[in-house]
Amino acid sequence: RNCRSRFGELARHAKDYEALGAQIVAVVAQKSESVRRYIEETGLPFNVLIDESRDVLRAYGVWHRIGIDALNIARPALFILDTSGAIRYSFVADRQHEFPSHEDILDALRGRA
Repeated sequence: RNCRSRFGELARHAKDYEALGAQIVAVVAQKSESVRRYIEETGLPFNVLIDESRDVLRAYGVWHRIGIDALNIARPALFILDTSGAIRYSFVADRQHEFPSHEDILDALRGRA
């Protein structure tokens, strides 16, 4: 799965996550113009942080200059933070196609992960 399919899945389930008190913020390293165009075309129901400098991706340890699948790429990741900003759940993929399922995300939000 690529970023767009992951975004689509998150968008389909956004109301489920919001019902559990979650707010989705996606972080992408693409150029702002293409990201803005994609957001306008799809109407994503969550915020997207455009991290062209890769500072946020580096801070969370998911940016790699050389990876198994490609060069200069962010690994798919999901972090659930509490209201104080502490990380309560994290998933960082070893490969580009990995991402937690909807059920895994719900379990994490419910504190069962």
